[in-house]
Amino acid sequence: MKIDPRLTPQKLVPQIERLFKLSAQKILSIEKSWKPEDGTPVFTVKGKYTSRGWTEWTQGFQFGSALLQFDATGEKRFLELGRRHTIERMAAHVSHVGVHDHGFNNISTYGNLLRMMHEGTIPFNQRERDFYELALKVSGAVQAARWTRIHDGSGFIYSFNGPHSLFIDTMRSLRSLAVAHQLGHVLRGERDQEISLLQRLLEHAATTARYNVYYGQRRDAYDVRGRVAHESIFNVNDGHYRCPNSQQGYSPFSTWTRGLAWAILGFAEQLEFLTQLTAARIEAAAAPTWTERYQQIFPGRKLGRRDRKFERSIRSMIESRVKEVIVAFVMAATATADYYLESSCADGVPMWDTGAPNLHRLGDYLNKRANCFNKWEPVDSSAAAIAAQGLVRLGNYLTEKGDRKNGARYRQAALTIAKTLFEEPYLSTHPKHEGLLLHSVYHRPNGWDYIAPGQKAPNGESSMWGDYHARELALLILRDAQGGRYLTFFGAVATVPPYAHRNEKHPGPSIPAKSINPKRR
Repeated sequence: MKIDPRLTPQKLVPQIERLFKLSAQKILSIEKSWKPEDGTPVFTVKGKYTSRGWTEWTQGFQFGSALLQFDATGEKRFLELGRRHTIERMAAHVSHVGVHDHGFNNISTYGNLLRMMHEGTIPFNQRERDFYELALKVSGAVQAARWTRIHDGSGFIYSFNGPHSLFIDTMRSLRSLAVAHQLGHVLRGERDQEISLLQRLLEHAATTARYNVYYGQRRDAYDVRGRVAHESIFNVNDGHYRCPNSQQGYSPFSTWTRGLAWAILGFAEQLEFLTQLTAARIEAAAAPTWTERYQQIFPGRKLGRRDRKFERSIRSMIESRVKEVIVAFVMAATATADYYLESSCADGVPMWDTGAPNLHRLGDYLNKRANCFNKWEPVDSSAAAIAAQGLVRLGNYLTEKGDRKNGARYRQAALTIAKTLFEEPYLSTHPKHEGLLLHSVYHRPNGWDYIAPGQKAPNGESSMWGDYHARELALLILRDAQGGRYLTFFGAVATVPPYAHRNEKHPGPSIPAKSINPKRR
């Protein structure tokens, strides 16, 4: 990838304003044509959104897109649309015990509404706040209950494939656990056992970093630093890891680039989330306190003065453990970010899989702009939108921690990707096409992506997750350009927002609604 060092968030504002103008048309078009009885919109075919059942993981993106549109423009009809559909149609997703997608569906809807209320973007309403908080608490606990214990005593949230399956996607679904934990919620198990949601979040992320991300340490013959396995398989009888796998990528030993993007964004967001928690708070929620550990070692023995040395050693161990968690997350985030930059085309858009079988036919494709109309292998713009947001966040985090060189590199890479996506041929300008971000890929191995007559590879279509993340990326950059409040998934529950020392204006609508739609109603 060739990074443009001259780009700034301010330079992208005209493109972002145009994006949200087109976005308004797309949301209203889907609202007009969508029939709830036909299922959740997932992917476009010939420019029209259709349902493609695998799991119900995209409804939150549909309604969340309207909420992001309101957040960016202040146009109230989009707030009303997103809020009404959330109240009427999202309850089943809150209690859905069969998926790993709570962080997608429920943070995008209930989470955005609670965040905007906290920020003052929408009026405070105690009853509504209680409703949103209850939904988010339940969602986090239901997500955390999908738990597989592995051989070392830790574990992971298993995917819809079953208890043996750890998906890289779930890194971003951890948001539901983080928000529920911050709201003071816990998961209750057998005999009223209290299970910390933060503990499960940290354990799942650490397990993902260990097994789904590669670090060039000769783990297998295809161990390249930053490569990601979509799925890790475990033996549920003894909890031991067995092998990598891929559901939506080409093979277990290549990298499905949307999974790579989920890793970049997931780890970067969790690093930001942890910045607001002290080491003591992390440890207190994530494992027994030093006092509890003492009593486990010496049952019935009371603490005395002679035990202070023991206390200090335990506290030191606590601090070391927290540091180890942070270091593991940073290693995973930077390894995957570097691999993305190395494996994407010059403009920052990746092919759908780094090992796709016909890539060799594309020549020196990594040193050229992505050819989204090539006849051999599709690109995946949705992976680019997801990765770009992760790169912004990782860049900000590293800069804040003193690593300005790498922080700036990741941020500039993100802006370069955004510039590519926010204009043709990726930005959908045709009024009859319901998608916003073109050239997204859903499930290449299953053949679910529409291929137009005369074409050999899918192109020109959109996905709910691609459109949503394009809007979310645009809003994140827009707030940065205008000095607005930093956008986070935990904005409604943050005790200390990331980078709180920066001067931030009240967010309000970032773009005057009249510049989006002169016929605003």
